[in-house]
Amino acid sequence: MAFTSSFRRVLSGCSSGSSVFSSQFASIRFHSTLTSPKLFINGLSRLTTDEKLKEAFSPFGQLIDAKIIIDRMSGRSKGFGFVTYATIEEAEKAKESMNATYLDGWVIFVDPAKPREHRPPPPPPPPPQRQPDPASSETGFRTNKTIGWCA
Repeated sequence: MAFTSSFRRVLSGCSSGSSVFSSQFASIRFHSTLTSPKLFINGLSRLTTDEKLKEAFSPFGQLIDAKIIIDRMSGRSKGFGFVTYATIEEAEKAKESMNATYLDGWVIFVDPAKPREHRPPPPPPPPPQRQPDPASSETGFRTNKTIGWCA
């Protein structure tokens, strides 16, 4: 019986314990998770440019850099980019305001940027192999296209 009444109070939100419960989540929610002023922006339209990204994120503070990542082969946007602010507080404000909003008709998602992982350099290419002479056979005889088989 005591369990059901306390359960009912939590659901109805009229107990003093529920305000403590919600305030714990509020402190977690508003605690800054950023460790650097760089933000990762995902879900960008392929038509979004660096200038449009800079224009959208400039109201939240002093922008150091706004860069959309471009595919080297095609020259088109990869659909994500990075924005760097002068301070972590400005980046936090931009993250809270711009996350899950529309930019160029697409919903964008703003997350803290992760440091780039170290990737080992690619292995050197294998030495070129000697191409077999297409005119020779496994028996050691060669063909002469004009005459035919020779020894």
